[in-house]
Amino acid sequence: MPDIERIMWSVLPFAIPVIAIIGGITMGVIRILGQQRLAELERRERIAAIERGVDPATLPPMSSPYAYENGHGSGSRTRRAHGLMIGGLILLAVGISMMVLLTAIEPDKRIWAIGLMPFLIGVAMLISSKVIWPKSDEK
Repeated sequence: MPDIERIMWSVLPFAIPVIAIIGGITMGVIRILGQQRLAELERRERIAAIERGVDPATLPPMSSPYAYENGHGSGSRTRRAHGLMIGGLILLAVGISMMVLLTAIEPDKRIWAIGLMPFLIGVAMLISSKVIWPKSDEK
């Protein structure tokens, strides 16, 4: 049994980045599929309205996945800043909890330092959020 535990602890540092990369790719694919589905439903709705006799000029313009260019939609600075802030806070919590947990498991070793990576990435994300947060004179 001690061999399995030793193997598990030796593989753990490599499993964390692999899981993070796979999760990030999966989230990106799911987001793109969701945006495509919403765009398809929006087009179907426009076609149905035109078939019912509604003048196409009176319909609101279709939303664009590139809406960040005009400051609206899913890519606005405020939304990006919120995303960075939420991700930063989550990574701060993960880093702190990893440091506390690993210190409790091995108090006489410096294994707690593994938690520094997510902690420092969280700090960097919070700083990035502050940098891109819209200023008070911007709309």
